[in-house]
Amino acid sequence: MGKAKTITGIVNYKNIGTGFWGIEGLDGEQWLPVNLPKRMEQEGKRVTLKVRFLDGKSLFMWGKMVEIV
Repeated sequence: MGKAKTITGIVNYKNIGTGFWGIEGLDGEQWLPVNLPKRMEQEGKRVTLKVRFLDGKSLFMWGKMVEIV
């Protein structure tokens, strides 16, 4: 697993393929959390989270895969 990092961004639902929740950073970065809690699945919600970057690709081909720690 990768190193832990704190990220800040806006939660958005992406209607690509089967659909998924992603986080768009204030700096334009995109993160695809594999374990986003249901309570955070709110369009436009600003979040600050500690994450670990994961190796691999997702079927959505969007953003960097991260795990919230």
